[in-house]
Amino acid sequence: MTRALEQEAGSLLGFDIVDGPNGSTNQVTQALADHAEQDLLHMITKDPNRTPNFILFANPDYFLTSGSATPLCTPEYNASSCFSQQSDFAWNHGDFQKDITKTWLGMVGPGVLKRGTFGEIFSDHTDIRPTILALVGLKDDYTHDGRVLFEALADHSTPRALSAHRDTLSALADAYKKINAPLGELGLTTLTGISTTALKGSDATYNSLEEQIKAITNRRNEIAANMIEMLENAAFDDQPINEAKAVQLIGQAFDLLDSLP
Repeated sequence: MTRALEQEAGSLLGFDIVDGPNGSTNQVTQALADHAEQDLLHMITKDPNRTPNFILFANPDYFLTSGSATPLCTPEYNASSCFSQQSDFAWNHGDFQKDITKTWLGMVGPGVLKRGTFGEIFSDHTDIRPTILALVGLKDDYTHDGRVLFEALADHSTPRALSAHRDTLSALADAYKKINAPLGELGLTTLTGISTTALKGSDATYNSLEEQIKAITNRRNEIAANMIEMLENAAFDDQPINEAKAVQLIGQAFDLLDSLP
């Protein structure tokens, strides 16, 4: 039943009612993810009741809601009954596109560089906690998924290991985000490509591609664990990095990205 619903969800059509009651069609579904892809995207928690069978990521032009009525939503059966336009409503959450997920982080205070607005560094919510801890000189035994945003901090406010290896660590952090962040290159590529193709496809295609996703996730986890350990040790234990090892890890991350179909 789930497989049938996944396949049907992948072929959903929407209607652009701006063009009239039976406006032009477009795809409602932009991406699909079941447990394998959710695992790659770090969306599975310890509570199995919070893990859906699969997730439909929609065209950002649509806000999807459920209702009790079940009209036939096709051009032949009055599509306008299933789609409406409201000029006073906008939404910006629950999807993966840049116009929904791209936001900003403001930082000010002792130890923070006065760089103004800049967007060269990819960061996400997981980076905020370690950055604050580093600024106030604290650490604990919490295992971070994010890293210290040392590019926005003054050298005097960070351990010597960070300033001594700033360029290499910045490249390492960038590669780490590319393969480990849900909105990084690996996450977006597998979500919109392999995962969506798998869920929309035949059972044979599904089984083959699901195994690919699992193998990619296992390899990613191995590389990312070594990367974040190096970043955390430098940021919180002032531990100098092995430059050759860092370069090797960066190469492994890009090799993984290059291996994607």
